[in-house]
Amino acid sequence: MTLLNAARRSLIAALCLLGTGVMAPDTADAQQTIVVRNDHGGLIQRRANKISEIRASGQRVEIRGTCMSACTMYLGAGNVCISPNARFGFHGPSSFGRRLVSQDFERWSNVVASHFKPELQQWFMTKARYRINGFYRISGRQLIQMGYASC
Repeated sequence: MTLLNAARRSLIAALCLLGTGVMAPDTADAQQTIVVRNDHGGLIQRRANKISEIRASGQRVEIRGTCMSACTMYLGAGNVCISPNARFGFHGPSSFGRRLVSQDFERWSNVVASHFKPELQQWFMTKARYRINGFYRISGRQLIQMGYASC
């Protein structure tokens, strides 16, 4: 690989990380730690795939800022910690703000919930998943009280 191609790939990787609100630190630890500062979510299946990769690699995830929608699935990444000042937004699965048919709604709700600890999972499945527009907001401090590690 030429130096120019390596530089291009590094730039593309950096832009992709910035676009998702996920930033790796500038230290040698960069391949081991993912720092979430401003992530507004995305597609559930893509996020589930990414989290599977993270779990398999043993990467650490630190949630230190805003984490909305599918970003909350990082809570199931394994080696994860939360800043008490982090802010989370939960809502149910939809197709770009439109309700899903019942079978799809159940499937995607369960995929999202499978990334949460039991107390959060129960709340999500009985309440938060029914909210399609807007978010239920929870602080990092509240999630730490539910048993998530603090960082």
